[in-house]
This record gives sequence, C-alpha cells and structure tokens, in this order.
Amino acid sequence: MSVASRPINGLDSGQLLLICAAGMVTVAGIAHTAAVGLADPHIAVAFGALVAAGELARLTMPGNREVAPIGAAAALGYTLLLDVGGVPTRHSALQVVAVMSAGMTLGALPHIAVGRPPRLDAIARRLLSGALLAFAYRPLAAVLYETTDRGDGPWWVVLGVMAVLITAMLAADVVIAAVLRAEQVRTALRVAVRDELRMAAPLGAAVAASGTLLALASHSMNLAALVVFAAPLLVTQVAFRKYAGIRATYLQTVRALARVTEVGGYVEPGHSRRVSMLSLAIGRELGVPEPELLELEYAALMHDIGQLSLRDPIPGGATVLTDPEQARSIAELGAEIIRKTGVLDRVADIVRRQGDPFAGPETPPLASRIIKAANAYDDLVGGSTDRDRAAAALERLRLDGGGEYDPAVVESMARVIDRLTPTAR
Repeated sequence: MSVASRPINGLDSGQLLLICAAGMVTVAGIAHTAAVGLADPHIAVAFGALVAAGELARLTMPGNREVAPIGAAAALGYTLLLDVGGVPTRHSALQVVAVMSAGMTLGALPHIAVGRPPRLDAIARRLLSGALLAFAYRPLAAVLYETTDRGDGPWWVVLGVMAVLITAMLAADVVIAAVLRAEQVRTALRVAVRDELRMAAPLGAAVAASGTLLALASHSMNLAALVVFAAPLLVTQVAFRKYAGIRATYLQTVRALARVTEVGGYVEPGHSRRVSMLSLAIGRELGVPEPELLELEYAALMHDIGQLSLRDPIPGGATVLTDPEQARSIAELGAEIIRKTGVLDRVADIVRRQGDPFAGPETPPLASRIIKAANAYDDLVGGSTDRDRAAAALERLRLDGGGEYDPAVVESMARVIDRLTPTAR
C-alpha cells in the first residue's frame, strides 16, 4: 500500500474528503444562520428535534451500513417544506444544513457518551445528501408555492419537481456510497454500485415517501403532522434497531464458535477469519447479493468446524493437502454440527457442499465453490502477503483444470488478491 493511500486513524482518503466537505458545508450553514437569524424558529426546532430523535435511533444494516431513516425523512421533509398551515416558510438552504447538523449532533451525543460514536463518514454522507437537495430545491420554494395558488391549487408541478430532485439526490447518494465502499472493501466499483442500489432502493423509497408526505401534510395539519408521521416511524425504527442488534450478536456468536477450531489446534490461528474475508471479497467481485453475503460469511467462518470430530488433527489444518474423501467427510460432519442449531440450514448446506468437486455430478452452490477456493488458497499461503507465494498458490489452483475448483471463482480470487496484496515500492 502506498503512503498516499494509507488510512489515517482508520479513515481512507475518500472518507476524509467526504468528512471535510461536510464540515465545510456545516460551518457555512451555521455561520450564515447565526448571522441572519433563524427563520421560523418553532418550525426549525420541531424538525431539528425529529432529526435528533431519528439519529438517536440510528441502526446498522447488513454490510455495516449505518442509517438513520427517520432522521433522513425529517431532514427531507424540512427541505421540501413550502408552508405550515398555509403560512409560507422562509428558511434557506443554509438554514436546512444548520438544522440538520444540529439535530444530528444532538442525536449522536448520547451514543458518544456511552462509547458508541457514529461513523463520521456515514453522518457526513447523510448531511451532504440533504445539503445537495436543499441547495437545489430551496431557491425554488417560493416560486413553487405561488404555482399552487398559495397552497390552494393543484400540486402536480410541485410533486414533479420534488420527485425529480429527490431521485437525483438518491442517485448521488448511491454513487458516493458506492465509491466509498469500493475503496473500503477493495471491490470493483460496478459491484459496489449494484450492492448499494439493492440496499438503498427500498429504504430510499421509504424515506423519500415519508419526507414528501411530511412536507405536504404540514400544509393542512400544521406541526401536528410531525407527531402523526413520526410516532409509528420511530417505533418501527426502534424495532429494526433491536433486530439489527440481535443480528450483530448472532454474528459475534458465530465468530466465537469458529475460533474453537483454532483454540483446539485444529487449524492455524486466523485461518477462519482470513477465509471469511477472502470469501466475502470474492463474493462481491462476482456480484453476490448482500443478503447472501451474510450466509457466505457464516459458512466461511464455520467451514472447518467439522475438524472437531477428528481424532488426530490434520497438520496445520490444511484440508487442501488431505485426501478428497476426507475433506468431504469433514464438510459433512461440519454441516451436521451446524444443522443442529436449527436456524442455519442454508449455511449448513453451503458447508456440506464445499467438499464437492466443481466438475462433479451436481454443481455445488456458488457460495460453496467460493469457500472451497478461498480455503485452499489460505491453506497454501496462510497469512503471508508475499506476491510470489500468492502467484504460486493461484497457479496451483488453476492447474487443477476445473475439476475441483471453479475457474471463474479462481480468476475472481486472483483479481481480489491482486488488489489486496501490497506491492513493493
């Protein structure tokens, strides 16, 4: 890794650029609002409080994506607001930025106090996405309000403008998120874009609909619209947060179980973690959907758990060097252990099929083929980052001729390893 691309305090160059940009926009928004005064203070405080509540109830989605849909919907509603109870609003785009940043900061403080600070890149992205929409929409607010005959005429033009600008904002947010993710997990940009579209489309549509309805409902319901829309959404987000916490605990449990083979001396230290990380990188390279990546991670972490049944451990735990029948037997035993949990049947099948040859009577699932190749590579290379050793291991898998290993998986793995393996500078 070159010095220029080396992370600073765990942040890569893209994250730092994003955080700096959000910081500058925030300073500009707060300074401008402090200089000219807060327009419609009661409206700003109400929406800012809802942004803070949404940020307080933020949650982590699959792929370690931090989101705050209620806060985002509140910020969107404040941006799109034309009037409250028939009285036109007067806040500027910079005031929107100031209210968003204040709400996000207040919502983050309790998390910081208990040692769970928000991810700076995630909060910066949410702020910048909202700011982009505000700078495009707020200058049009007065004109759009007049086109509705001061709130009493048809809203079709307004809705059309809202839809176009929101769509553009969501597209920009997806691109920013994909660029950051491609750099963080070292995956191809096209794969990162596809993953973000899959994950962001449903949530983005929900946030857009909620924010738009919140802005429109304020016309006739005044600020009571905040309570009417916020209460059920906050309950839903808290429920999702609890579910996300359960999933995180479950993954930690799986990781702890996977370490049993290392503690018992059946495999080399770090083997399961390395196979899991490499399998996930290959899966992303091949465009595996995000929900299936979680199953792939579980299976990769526990792919060697069947070795616990061996009376005499395999030297170094390298199943690639054992008889194929023994490797398949280990996979079968591991699948039985996993299946007894009663909740990981699909993961158990992935582990069981990892012992099957690619050119067998029935082609194993893609996840099984990925784990088989990643495990063989790590058995041969271990934690080494030597490029010559990596090249020799890949050549050995290629020479298999497609019998045991899927050539497409091996080539994808070669591209991943080429990105991950540092070059001499």
